[in-house]
Amino acid sequence: MAEVLIENNEERQLIQSAYRDLLRSIKSDVYEEDRVNIRAAYELAVQAHAAQRRKSGEPYILHPIAVAKICADEIGLGPTAIICALLHDVVEDTEVTLEDIREQFGTRIAKIVDGLTKLDSAYNAESPQAENFRKVLSTLVDDVRVVLIKMADRLHNMRTLGAMPRHKQLKIAAETSYVYAPLAHRLGLYNIKTEYLDLCMKITDPDDYREIARKLAETKRSREAYISAFIEPLRQKLNELNVPYEIVGRAKSIYSIWNKIKKKNVPFEEIYDLFAVRIIVDVPIEQERLICWQIYSIVTDVHTPIPERLKDWITTPKSNGYESLHTTVIGPQGRFVEVQIRSVRMDEIAERGFAAHWKYKGVSRNPDLYERWLDSVREILEDPQTDAVEFLGDFKSNNLFNEEVFVYTPKGDMRILPKGATALDFAFGIHSDVGYHCQAVRVNNRIVPMGYELRNGDQLEVITNKKQHPTEDWLKMVTTGKARAKIRSAMKEERRRQGEVGREALERKLKPLKVDYEESVEQLVKFYDTTSHVDLYFAIATGELNVNDILKTHQVDVYNDGSRHLVERPEEPVEAERAPEDVPKRRRQKITDKPRLLINGEPAERFDYSFASCCNPVQGDAIFAYLTANAGLKIHRSNCPNATNLIAHYGYRVMKAEWVSTTNSTFVVNLKITGIDDGPGVIERLTHSISTNLGLNIRSFSIEGNEGYFTGQISLLVKNTDQLYMAIQGLKNLDNISTVTRID
Repeated sequence: MAEVLIENNEERQLIQSAYRDLLRSIKSDVYEEDRVNIRAAYELAVQAHAAQRRKSGEPYILHPIAVAKICADEIGLGPTAIICALLHDVVEDTEVTLEDIREQFGTRIAKIVDGLTKLDSAYNAESPQAENFRKVLSTLVDDVRVVLIKMADRLHNMRTLGAMPRHKQLKIAAETSYVYAPLAHRLGLYNIKTEYLDLCMKITDPDDYREIARKLAETKRSREAYISAFIEPLRQKLNELNVPYEIVGRAKSIYSIWNKIKKKNVPFEEIYDLFAVRIIVDVPIEQERLICWQIYSIVTDVHTPIPERLKDWITTPKSNGYESLHTTVIGPQGRFVEVQIRSVRMDEIAERGFAAHWKYKGVSRNPDLYERWLDSVREILEDPQTDAVEFLGDFKSNNLFNEEVFVYTPKGDMRILPKGATALDFAFGIHSDVGYHCQAVRVNNRIVPMGYELRNGDQLEVITNKKQHPTEDWLKMVTTGKARAKIRSAMKEERRRQGEVGREALERKLKPLKVDYEESVEQLVKFYDTTSHVDLYFAIATGELNVNDILKTHQVDVYNDGSRHLVERPEEPVEAERAPEDVPKRRRQKITDKPRLLINGEPAERFDYSFASCCNPVQGDAIFAYLTANAGLKIHRSNCPNATNLIAHYGYRVMKAEWVSTTNSTFVVNLKITGIDDGPGVIERLTHSISTNLGLNIRSFSIEGNEGYFTGQISLLVKNTDQLYMAIQGLKNLDNISTVTRID
């Protein structure tokens, strides 16, 4: 047996226990052949990973077993996915080859494992993460289990991230929040999405995370008592329906509460809808709507409803299959409580998303739900001209939206698009050719601009003209990834067509020189910093580059083997106007008052670095260094608004950065203050608190009052986060101040 390879008896028992736990978690039917293959995959994985350890020091094999368990227990996948999860790292990290997998387990499992294996060549690309993600998604359209296993893999990595270095934690968290959390939402995996976001917050904003977690723990008992008081008056009327039901109350996620605190600018104590109550009924599919609306009627009879907070995703399910009735009511003590009403079937789809979709495919009211979505992904993937970074942006905007609008064709067919989509997005959504030749759009029988933002209930008719073609301005009028990808593709094709004229002109000039044509074009692409041959030819065709000027800056070199090459012409030496000794030496910049940092463990003074203006780091903030294309290193806060995008696309440019000592340096920090405008003296009170009580310098100050309420912005100079905290607390303690928040 494979276990004999693990010499440590305690570890062998730990691994065997984890494997038995995995087998118990399998919910689907397992035939004898599946059982044999699961065991074989487990033994192969134990053998392949026998010498490997995780950063935490534990045997590596525990990771694939944990991933397989998440697939079985939390996503509800079957034996094939469990086998692939056990094997998902063997090809990438061990001597086992893809051919070995194919021989032992067959083509289907080999294909899924291949999709889960990173592209080696991707790491020579501009954005390895984007290339790798593109590869995974290209397999998604053939077998969605690749992405579901990848989601389980990422979830376990996030749960066990504590042993990783800080800069790697930030990189993995950025990728997770940028792509994996929205993708989990799109696939209906709400529990996984919520946990992703909570775990990301734990890394990027650890202080806020711990503070909210502490307050939730402190209020747990009173919260449970409140939910019981809320539910009690409902039970009698629900019992009269004579249908099986379950009521559960739960706290909102830490990330969700934190988001509300930031958006509403209120403290934790003023977030009233901290919890949600879910009512789940077990009834046949044909009775679901009727019973759910009856329960809604009971809830709103007992507790006062807030009409504008009703969301009906039973009549019109979300595009990812989510069905539920949501309403917010006013419970005891005037608190807001969100109530979710759904059937057992709806709840399983809400919990397991795509995986549960297959179980109910025959009875669902949206049988082609995910097929339509996969078709849209397929269209973006099939465009060979889209690079990986463009693809990731297109995929995200096209497929991972949260809110939706429902519009109709002239025949009354409903189309679902992301909120913010335009009339031109609708045209491309109908068909690529309709989008290419869209001349005008009629909405509710009136002509509107192609950039018109769609509203729920709009009925649209697209007017086409074969002579119409996409232009660069069209990119500003669309938001969906499909439309952007198709417009860019059409424009690149047009550039290629026009560039043929430039190519012919260049060929005519180079032919008499008898140089290697392909190598010469490569040299010119680098020299003129164009991104491709097509762009070089297009520049020549449009007159931006002149062929004669090209030959003035280049010359023919004959190599020893007789081959002829076009190379850059050396510059003629220019006589110096004065002797080197006359040139004043540049004084070395004093750095004694510059804040001291370590970048990748080395003194920051060795690097060309500056502080990012997008987030204004203050000494004491969690930070990282990012290598820009042409501005040296930028120091960002870990929770900078731009950090997620930078790290998700270019994680290999991220370096570890940390403060090493207190200095006399000062940092700019911006605060937003709101409060009650109680007449003259507001400004004096604020400035006195900052300048006199705290001894801080004010860099700038603006304030605006409106109908008894004021909003102010103060820019301060502080030495570190301790001073910043004191400033915020000092201002909060003033009379009639509502909120004080740091802004970027």
